[in-house]
Amino acid sequence: MKNSDIEYMQLAIEEARKAGDLDEVPIGALVVYHPIDPATRRPLEEPRIIARAFNRRETDRDPAAHAEFLAMEQAARVLDVWRLSGCTVYVTLEPCLMCAGLMQQSRIDRCVYGAADPKAGALGSLYAVNADNRLNHAFEVTPGVCEDECARMLREFFAVKRAAAKAAKQSNGTKEPEDR
Repeated sequence: MKNSDIEYMQLAIEEARKAGDLDEVPIGALVVYHPIDPATRRPLEEPRIIARAFNRRETDRDPAAHAEFLAMEQAARVLDVWRLSGCTVYVTLEPCLMCAGLMQQSRIDRCVYGAADPKAGALGSLYAVNADNRLNHAFEVTPGVCEDECARMLREFFAVKRAAAKAAKQSNGTKEPEDR
């Protein structure tokens, strides 16, 4: 992990808060572009943020409107290319199979994520798309950056959702099933 990883993840967390403010699952992402001369492996310029996004599936009614997916689409428009070589994606939750596949297909250099996703994570938890040697591109993954803060934000969001659902059931006169 690099010191800049924490700084960039804090910015992704800010994006996640925007999602939460819209009652979206609080996931945020950004893409940092760090072009390197392929011959010398020296930086060509200072790294810069070229895209920011947050989860918008409910708002946009779009199953693909995941934070990292939207950020990568924006980055491709900024760079005017589909190959995102020289890019690092920062995201508060481990990417799902769709987003990890897009990372592989767009040829990113690296993904840095906050909280692991044991139910859908495709960069280490369930799958390791980034390191599958059957595919034509591999990329580096740095997990667990600001993990506690990222996980806490998600836990709190879903605790509020569960409490609201329980209150709605009770106000409709339906009882919670008793434990057996």
